[in-house]
Amino acid sequence: MNRETPGPGQESVWDYPRPPRLEQSSKTIRVVFHGQLIAQSTRAYRVLETSHPPTWYIPSADVSMDFLEPTSKTSFCEWKGTASYWTVRVADQTAQNAAWSYESPNPSFASIKGHIAFYASHFECYVDDERVKAQPGDFYGGWITRELVGPFKGIPGSWGW
Repeated sequence: MNRETPGPGQESVWDYPRPPRLEQSSKTIRVVFHGQLIAQSTRAYRVLETSHPPTWYIPSADVSMDFLEPTSKTSFCEWKGTASYWTVRVADQTAQNAAWSYESPNPSFASIKGHIAFYASHFECYVDDERVKAQPGDFYGGWITRELVGPFKGIPGSWGW
């Protein structure tokens, strides 16, 4: 692995901890789907885990929940617990199972109860005014910005992932 060296104002995802850490942020987080603002918050949390770009969790009070429909899909994270999924629908456009939440997270992640995370691959997602790149694949859900260096888990050729 060729670990990138962070420049001024950058973070290496290889300095993030395992188990992951939850960190509140005052950055403006926005999610847009087919021109419709779905979420905007300055009260989001980001989950930081070794080799992963952050996953952002937005308070449901800052999400236009009228555009979200719960689905029957669930998944399990050893750190956070059981996730429930959401389909996002705007007019005739649909992103199936493109958002998730932890309604009963493990105690160390209790702060993200009632928060929604979005796969950036399905949306236009922004941290402040920077449009993020999606971590490859819809398994990890990380948002890549210019302030991050990797390599990132999920990028072909990076540590065999």
